[in-house]
Amino acid sequence: MAYKRSELREKCMIILYQYDVMTSNKVKVEIDEILKDNLDIDNEFVKDIVYGVVTHKEELDTLANHYIKDWTIDRLDKTGSSILRIALFELKYTNTPEVVVINEAIELAKKYSDDAVRKIINAVLDKMIRE
Repeated sequence: MAYKRSELREKCMIILYQYDVMTSNKVKVEIDEILKDNLDIDNEFVKDIVYGVVTHKEELDTLANHYIKDWTIDRLDKTGSSILRIALFELKYTNTPEVVVINEAIELAKKYSDDAVRKIINAVLDKMIRE
């Protein structure tokens, strides 16, 4: 089955959300296990995003915190923080057009987060691309 990129980003968000929840609760888990449980196909796009976000998490969080006004990424819900990290990773480390990254992040936030989180994600990404 072929997936659209938006569906693959949603899978990335789910995988990163699960990883974040488990590691926050001190559950010993490997990211490869979560990938295997959530992917019915071997997909390089998903692996690149997931491994990239996990590898650069500290850097992405610092970047997010730089642009979030009076807030920090760890105060967002885990879904919102996963969406934001994916978008920041794509903006910084891939050639995906900025407008696509922002649109995809906002669509995921509309589906999985509340309006306040969606606005924070939009503001952070907007500020990042303007600099």
